[in-house]
Amino acid sequence: MSRVAPRLFNLDTVMVDVVMRVVALPTRGGDSLASSHVVTTGGGFNVMSAAARQGMDVTYVGRLGRGAFSDLARADLATLAIDSPLAPASELDVGFCVVLVDESGERTFVTAPGAELTLSSADLDTVAPHEGDYVFLSGYSLVYPEIGPVVAAWIAGLAPGVVVAFDPAPRVLDIDASILDPVLARTDWLLLNTVEAMALSGEEEMGDVIEVLLTVSGRRGIVIHADERGCVLATREGDVHEVAGFAIKVIDTNGAGDTHDGVVLAELSRGSSALEAATRANAAAALAVERVGPATCPTREEITAFLAGSPRRTD
Repeated sequence: MSRVAPRLFNLDTVMVDVVMRVVALPTRGGDSLASSHVVTTGGGFNVMSAAARQGMDVTYVGRLGRGAFSDLARADLATLAIDSPLAPASELDVGFCVVLVDESGERTFVTAPGAELTLSSADLDTVAPHEGDYVFLSGYSLVYPEIGPVVAAWIAGLAPGVVVAFDPAPRVLDIDASILDPVLARTDWLLLNTVEAMALSGEEEMGDVIEVLLTVSGRRGIVIHADERGCVLATREGDVHEVAGFAIKVIDTNGAGDTHDGVVLAELSRGSSALEAATRANAAAALAVERVGPATCPTREEITAFLAGSPRRTD
């Protein structure tokens, strides 16, 4: 019998991003003129689109709604053949996020939630990942009191053979410990940036950060994004790699971390080594930040061509 390819089940909420490029953020009470703007599906779509463009079978375990934003999200999911099996909320549209991107490529968010916060335990009971499948969630799935306890309980109850990947996101310190702790205990792959890693571990030296975050029994590894410097990969076998990034021109950093997460998971699911997965994720993130928008992950073929071109590394 042929091996069934692992699937990705994503609980990171899908929203719509209203992205505007500005010279700088306006002062309080002030005004700024955007040089460009785009309205696009974002949030959890970013990780899913990255994984799907690497050839992974993806399912969105979240609620869409009724309205223009939900229609946009539904169409974008369908374009990448991402399954969305849950019935839509009847009276709500999905939420949206206003994203201001300044000249350095840094982004600032203001979020208005919507139908995605109506996810229930009954919804999750209809989803059954198999052994070898991957489940991804972010801190945004846990920080909201409407869905955080529901998601945490479902994650804690997953079968041991299901691979759980967790990106705590910038609001990690806002997540109640009663919700965060059981998710961390069940997390196989921890995917986060340097600031989040320090906050979560309570340490400042990278060696100490890694030691603390790897102490959870059963954890397979940690990937710590370090922007243009690449990432740090640490595995339960004790291997620690500083995986160099690539020299690039930063246009828009929105969604770069999500791109990195999605490519890491897609490559691990293919049987690639963790080091190869991290290297390809660095390349994908480099290509993504040279493009405008949050869901700009290149295809697997584009990443392979980029790596074959001997690009300049940041080391």
